[in-house]
Amino acid sequence: MPQPPLTIGRLAKATEVNVETIRYYQRVGLIIKPLKPLEGFRIYLDETINRIQFIKRAQKLEFSLRDIAHLLELGEGHCNDVREQTEAKLKQIEMQIKDLQSIRKTLKKLISECNTDGEGGRCPIVQSLTENGSNTSTNKRYIR
Repeated sequence: MPQPPLTIGRLAKATEVNVETIRYYQRVGLIIKPLKPLEGFRIYLDETINRIQFIKRAQKLEFSLRDIAHLLELGEGHCNDVREQTEAKLKQIEMQIKDLQSIRKTLKKLISECNTDGEGGRCPIVQSLTENGSNTSTNKRYIR
């Protein structure tokens, strides 16, 4: 039995994205917008499913749509260029992890101080967030 034509609705269902996402990808040039026939609906190529799945997987790896467009432009024949772009993304993610670990450490310290101060005094968390960075050493302990 032949497959029904791949309309935008069927494409959205097959790739588990919203129809508006597909339209957006078309506007920014990530996927090709098929010509509209005089009657009926636009019909997408089956490869469009793979392309959208590629985009979604790359987004899960924190590649921006601009990065993804570049990866798609490079294609499979430019492995060194793709590797370099991926290495740059890895460095960016490692810096984000380092920043998040620092924030985590600061938040744990603030929570610990709040738990040890008990009730009645000023809350160390609120105090730390309301003081400006130049007037006390408290901020220097927490903001790095």
